[in-house]
Amino acid sequence: MENDSFYEKVYWVVRQVPAGRVTTYGAIAAFLGTKGSSRVVGYAMGASVHVLPRVPAHRVVNRTGLLTGKQRFGSPHLMQQLLENEGIVVEDDQIKNFKEVFWDPATELILP
Repeated sequence: MENDSFYEKVYWVVRQVPAGRVTTYGAIAAFLGTKGSSRVVGYAMGASVHVLPRVPAHRVVNRTGLLTGKQRFGSPHLMQQLLENEGIVVEDDQIKNFKEVFWDPATELILP
């Protein structure tokens, strides 16, 4: 994985997020050793639409559980619908039980 682009590393992490859980742009950046690059993680999520294998970008939210990337899903409600289909409660673009469904790659993953 050390020769992969930053975006590919981000996609690898996001593909590990289990259904019914979410992570944050900052948690991904910190896990990859680039703590200040959460915005670039967001750019990667925006560019992931046509990436195969599929990247479950709907499972990445901001540090407070807000659905800040929802505009990139083509429909203003699709990100919320995808999360709700996995059992995550969203109200006013905010994950209600964010602390309970937060998945931290730093405690869950080891880089290959």
